[in-house]
Amino acid sequence: MSADGGAQRLKNEADEPGWEVDPDDDWGVAVVATVGRQLRLRREAVGMGVAEFGEALGYGEDLVYKIEGGKRIPRPEYLDKADEVLGAGGLISAMKDDVAKVRYPKKVRDLAKLEARAVEIQLYDPLNIHGLLQTPEYARGLLLMRRPAYTQDEVERMTAGRVARQSIFQRDPAPELSFVLEEWTLRRPLGGRALMRPQLERLLEVGQLRNVELQVMPMDREEHAGLAGGIEVLKFGDGSAVGRSAAVSNGRPVTEPKQLHILEMRYGIIRAQALTPRESTAFIEQLLGET
Repeated sequence: MSADGGAQRLKNEADEPGWEVDPDDDWGVAVVATVGRQLRLRREAVGMGVAEFGEALGYGEDLVYKIEGGKRIPRPEYLDKADEVLGAGGLISAMKDDVAKVRYPKKVRDLAKLEARAVEIQLYDPLNIHGLLQTPEYARGLLLMRRPAYTQDEVERMTAGRVARQSIFQRDPAPELSFVLEEWTLRRPLGGRALMRPQLERLLEVGQLRNVELQVMPMDREEHAGLAGGIEVLKFGDGSAVGRSAAVSNGRPVTEPKQLHILEMRYGIIRAQALTPRESTAFIEQLLGET
């Protein structure tokens, strides 16, 4: 019961979109099952029933059963509150890091691992503002436009995955990051005009970082080396690298020096054809003033 005597509203699945377990993610399924089992064992050890435990946490019985049964990913605050209610001394809260990774799609985790190792990243996306630069609202708006449509759970999971990857900007030592953006992606109000102002502000914020170079490719350019598609090149501390482009190996990751050279050469030309970082900042500021 709440302090004023009214009934406490307990959270149910409708309140928790984006926390389903991907059945094809073996590692994720194993982690969530283990966490759920530990929660159930500790709850039973202190003699608490599901209803009493759920009310203490602010969750309905059905959601508690699903979390303990490994069918739902518990939120960080759920684990913190469970740790407190069960007197676990931090052992339940300590599982938050692994549980947080489960929420992100497997391909996002794999990409994040590569990005976490990289000392230099070069990125060109001709269709959208790159995922590492997207605000959560802009990312969600893009995902909601996909056809066939994603489920709400898929949208929330993929949005969370994109946002999580942006921790790369807080890395120490920080990697060198280079982005080339198409002017039209900054002008076209995908997801709604209300999303564009904070998105442009985000670009200006990231562009001020010392390890980031952000450039805009104007629409009035008569030559453009990026017509074959996007480019990603990640370089690592040991001298190795991996690249990807729709124009090379059908978009599959490549590590062969000759193919990497083609991608880097093409990216270098694209950068030379784009506005300089200083000019790009002024251009984005101008667009912001028009928004």
